[in-house]
Amino acid sequence: MCIVNNPGTWSHIFPPLRHAGWVGCTPTDLVYPFFIFCMGCAMAFSFSSREGNDAKAYLKVLKRGALIFLVGLALNLYPFFPVSPHDETWSFGQNYLYWLQHKRIFGVLQRIGIAYALGGCLAVWLKKPGKILGAVGVLCVLYTAILLLFGREPGAFTLEGNVSMRIDEWLVGGDHCYHGYSGTNFDPEGLLGSMTAACTCLLGYLIGSMIIRSRDRMAATWAEGTSTQVNGSPDLVRIQNSPDRVTVRIFVYGCLSLALAMILSIWIPISKPLWSASYVFYAGGWAMVALAFLMYVVDLKGHAKPFEPFRAMGMNPLMAFVCSGVIAKSYQFFNFSPSRYFGANEYTSLLYALIFVTVIFSILWVLYRKHIVIKL
Repeated sequence: MCIVNNPGTWSHIFPPLRHAGWVGCTPTDLVYPFFIFCMGCAMAFSFSSREGNDAKAYLKVLKRGALIFLVGLALNLYPFFPVSPHDETWSFGQNYLYWLQHKRIFGVLQRIGIAYALGGCLAVWLKKPGKILGAVGVLCVLYTAILLLFGREPGAFTLEGNVSMRIDEWLVGGDHCYHGYSGTNFDPEGLLGSMTAACTCLLGYLIGSMIIRSRDRMAATWAEGTSTQVNGSPDLVRIQNSPDRVTVRIFVYGCLSLALAMILSIWIPISKPLWSASYVFYAGGWAMVALAFLMYVVDLKGHAKPFEPFRAMGMNPLMAFVCSGVIAKSYQFFNFSPSRYFGANEYTSLLYALIFVTVIFSILWVLYRKHIVIKL
């Protein structure tokens, strides 16, 4: 995300780091949903150690979701005052008020916060994997139905005709929306799409829960005094829940999710800006396949050392994202523009992105070596 969000210039983005225009999916379009999928996986491990008090669990989930949303909003507002006046004839108060009236409300962290809150509450409420999977289906159907019922010409899944833009305009006002899609008020991290973003989170939760259940079943067969009949013989249980079998199952589920996405795409386009139902299963499928690959390489084959830098980044993901945003926004204080030095072509643009992420990595590597984890 740090590389994708910080090219040397937006005029010359290295081709593999480009987002699809509206319909379709590039590798870059998988970064964000992978993040939310991983959040769902981590949520499963976090919830597995909680006590049975659901009221406290709901409160904790909602509190954390709200805090993530507020951090994202603060990042949008940084540096918390207009660096240059909109109109030099106005007073500071008038310029400040105008600045506030045109700041974006939604954003990447805001959607993550909403997805965490909605997905977490559903996981706490439903508990059973079958019911959670059913909730994923219901949310996808409901979201698609809203788009179809309230969509306008030239189509429910188009930039001009989708209802998501109208909902955000009504909720926060057009001046507080994103304006990067042909100058419209469509916000790719708007409220409605957070329903299906929560589905991506729940897919990760289901996979994480499956890993935990398999681990616990394995442990149960080795526990002293365990009955020889634990869903069959202990040996059979160990085989069915062994790490290699779990890895294969995750890979198969990923392939099935990709197949479902391709079938759905006949009627529902794969669109990251809309976070369409087909995109949920497409991105989720690739996330499962990627997770299965990493489990095979790291856990089964023991090749963990080459992935140590990613572990350092993954231990403080919120810190990484906030740091990247603050650093990029602080350039205006020094009258520095990356495009002035790295805007010649796609390769210099990529060079800047790599330099930028190296700086972020250096900060997180120090935290990692000192065992400092910053979390909400």
